[in-house]
Amino acid sequence: MTRVSVIGCGNMGGALLRGLARTGSYHLTAIDLDPDALAAVADAADETTDDVDAAKEADVVVLAVKPDVAEHVLADLDLSADQQLVTLAAGLPRGYVDERTPATVVRIMPNLAAETGDMAAAATNEGLTDEVRAMLDDAGEFVEVDESLMDVSTAVNGSGPAFAFYLIDAVKRAGIDGGLEPEQAETLAAQTFKGAAETVLRDDRSVDELIDAVCSPNGTTIEGMEVLWDSDADEAVIDAVAAAEERSRELAEAFDDE
Repeated sequence: MTRVSVIGCGNMGGALLRGLARTGSYHLTAIDLDPDALAAVADAADETTDDVDAAKEADVVVLAVKPDVAEHVLADLDLSADQQLVTLAAGLPRGYVDERTPATVVRIMPNLAAETGDMAAAATNEGLTDEVRAMLDDAGEFVEVDESLMDVSTAVNGSGPAFAFYLIDAVKRAGIDGGLEPEQAETLAAQTFKGAAETVLRDDRSVDELIDAVCSPNGTTIEGMEVLWDSDADEAVIDAVAAAEERSRELAEAFDDE
């Protein structure tokens, strides 16, 4: 059984803990100075502690703290060369972490869907081991990228859930406006996005081909698509991803200066 310690049990660290706990394949240690954060993940972790020294016993250590806290945590960590350190702080360069520990370092950008095993993640080619690959597989889907692509990956899959939530809420509100109860509209909107995403992942057709498959001539869908095609909705989403990417670059520049 792989021993995993997660340092930082906020939203992302907690989601990863709960997702891995679902598999029953890991001994999980939650490490955080905040007792409330530890209490929130106590049902998923085998152990909870505020002592980072507990990470010495792990095969894989996940650094899930804010970028500005990472330097202080790394200074207190005493890891060995046969351990793996997975960092998921936005904008925190892999090299910055690698210089501060003898452990094998890989940088990843997951998202909150790790909790349900539906995570999308990007992981740097450098430092990625089979043990970490197996862990990412258990939490969802992942792609291996060069670190130069981590900023855009952070925007696409790290920030992407918020953009998807925004669109789901818009469809939900349209359903409510049409007379559906809020719970009904939310179920239909969310499940529709979930099913559409699964279709994109499993179907060999392109997204454009899938849109055509739904748009029957003179049908309801093509009427709605005409509105979207005539709007700037796609450009707004592209701009949102670009803004998140730029912010990731700004965070990384702060570490380049150190």
